[in-house]
Amino acid sequence: MENALVRKLEGYISLSPDDKRQLNAIIRNPRHVPAHTDLATEGDKPTSVHLVMEGFACRYKFTAEGNRQIMAYLLPGDFCDMHVVVLKQMDHSIATISPCTVVDIPRDHILALLQKPTLSLALWCAALVDAAVLREWLVNVGQRRAGQRLAHVLCELLLRLRIVGLADNSYDLPLSQKDLADTIGVSNVHLNRVLQDLRREDLITWKAEHLVIKDIDRLMEYSGFNPNYLHIGRQGANPDARTD
Repeated sequence: MENALVRKLEGYISLSPDDKRQLNAIIRNPRHVPAHTDLATEGDKPTSVHLVMEGFACRYKFTAEGNRQIMAYLLPGDFCDMHVVVLKQMDHSIATISPCTVVDIPRDHILALLQKPTLSLALWCAALVDAAVLREWLVNVGQRRAGQRLAHVLCELLLRLRIVGLADNSYDLPLSQKDLADTIGVSNVHLNRVLQDLRREDLITWKAEHLVIKDIDRLMEYSGFNPNYLHIGRQGANPDARTD
């Protein structure tokens, strides 16, 4: 089976055997990072790009009052901070949520990949989807009810994990209720009520860090989820579903 980075990028564009070899060549010296460890903090000027190969990480910022807002989840196959190749300074922080396997890729290796037309297009597609995810999260936090917000995030994670071969209708979800509360902008107490509502509606079960989505179509309808922003189509959510 291909590694998570190759599987993810092939979701956007067909890669040749040589493209895959070049991607595999940058995955060297993976390191294990404990949970709740910063990979980069706001203001840093990193010289390497971080690639998550296993585990969950996140982008986040703190307000002046000390409240955390999680702005994206970083899953296997995701580059955490590709923008530093151009901007060179972090404008947010990145931390592991679960124990992670991370590869640190020197900036010049990324620049070399960008000289290859197919790989440059694939990496550009990934960056554009990252921006699309951020736009959708803005709509999610700003316009949907709390229950819809959480259901929407759970649908998104399912599709993204399916692309890299880590989900069917269930997946490991190594998040705390505090993480989820900081994602959808509610208190821990409110988050607990939202989870109870989703369970009561028989939409999900979540035990021992494993989430089961009992009916993906119902959950997508409940949350108003449209997978178009992930650019993988509804087939990515449900192999039996028909695309329009």
